[in-house]
Amino acid sequence: MSITKSQTNVLKNYINGQWVESNTDETLEVPNPATGEILAHVPISTKEDVDFAVKSAKATFEKWKNVPVPKRARIFFKYHTLLSENHEELARLIVQENGKAFKESYGEVQRGIECVEFAAGAPTLMMGETLSGIAEGIDSEMFRYPLGVVGGVTPFNFPMMVPLWMFPLAIACGNTFVLKPSERTPLLANKLVELFSEAGAPDGTLNLVHGAHDVVNGLLDHKDVKAISFVGSQPVAKYIYERAASQGKRVQALAGAKNHHIVMPDGNIEKVVQQIISSTYGSAGQRCMACSAVVVVGENDEFVKALNEKAGQLTMGNGLDDDVLLTPMIRRENREKTLGYIRTGVEEGASLIRDGRNEMDETEKGNFLGPTIFDHVTPEMTIAKEEIFAPVLSLLRAKDLDEGLEFIRKSRFGNGATIYTKDAKAIRQFREEADAGMLGVNVGVPATMAFFPFSGWKDSFYGDLHVNGKDGVNFYTRKKMITSRHD
Repeated sequence: MSITKSQTNVLKNYINGQWVESNTDETLEVPNPATGEILAHVPISTKEDVDFAVKSAKATFEKWKNVPVPKRARIFFKYHTLLSENHEELARLIVQENGKAFKESYGEVQRGIECVEFAAGAPTLMMGETLSGIAEGIDSEMFRYPLGVVGGVTPFNFPMMVPLWMFPLAIACGNTFVLKPSERTPLLANKLVELFSEAGAPDGTLNLVHGAHDVVNGLLDHKDVKAISFVGSQPVAKYIYERAASQGKRVQALAGAKNHHIVMPDGNIEKVVQQIISSTYGSAGQRCMACSAVVVVGENDEFVKALNEKAGQLTMGNGLDDDVLLTPMIRRENREKTLGYIRTGVEEGASLIRDGRNEMDETEKGNFLGPTIFDHVTPEMTIAKEEIFAPVLSLLRAKDLDEGLEFIRKSRFGNGATIYTKDAKAIRQFREEADAGMLGVNVGVPATMAFFPFSGWKDSFYGDLHVNGKDGVNFYTRKKMITSRHD
């Protein structure tokens, strides 16, 4: 809902070390997805706000790039300490504005802290390479240098982890940063900025501009922004990649997913069911590594029955309540879109064996949808092809592993895939032939740690260098080669 800025509790932008009001009169409500309580109002900032932030970041860069790398790293050691000291508060803030369960939120905070740990290793990460004697009397050296001002656009589903994928490493490498967080989860972003300033970060190293399309386009089009990091839906990722790359910017744009989990006949049913339930329904299915399609290999109705029964035992509710796994979707319109997918699945002939619509209560303010399972889904169906981003699971039947792998190859997405089996031969075939960038073996969410790249394929990623790991260092730096004669 849009309102005017004259109303109270309007968040501010953070530019050049100061909390400043946006130039806009337009704001959006930030409701708690579980209760409907209005937590704040977020400004829909303008391109003028972006220009102000970029100007600040550019001016700071001229000084920050010359700060010794070990001195930069010490700021991140302090930041790590502050994040750890505020671990529980950060987790509760995620629950309030995102809706996910406290246990998952607590885990997200930990994964974000690990990104800061990685960035604190900047003195090692920034090292170059040398080779003496490339020719008679000639040596060659490679040094790393920062790019300049970098922009980051982050999603609602991981309001802490994803920003910390970006700005700590970028700033540790000597860049300055302008962050545009999701307008649906702005409170956590503000807290991250506040703690970063407390850690001793110089004014202008990290700037935050709240908003929507105008802010994104302002970053994409600004001549002084050298690179863009993005995480979000596939259509937006493609748009950002094409618009920014056409202007010569570096781009890493992480997009949608349709992650397939292959259940082999020898899988431990109890353990497999637990992994899939957690992967599918945690965060209400609103994560790019969620299990959204299960490939049942062979006649395994016992597994399907156990999965359905376990889904029916889930506790749905506010993420702050004990023993809750299935939490609300971020907004009512997201749930309405999901209901459309459920209707389409039925119309196209899939068997709806668990209908989450039966657990909805339209009189409540929360955006809840019960666990939903379709069986006998075919690869041509809409629900098998598109990312639903909700607590909806599709079961596809395959006669063998070869057919299951073919389902993965046919998918336009390639973020992740998992196999459940004890068969070493099947595991090796899966590893070699599964057409996705992040694979799991008996693991429900095969997301990588901060020191490895988050490596989606196909329409799950646009760009060349992924976030995190050595890819992240290479993305945020450019190389200078020196060839020297000493005779």
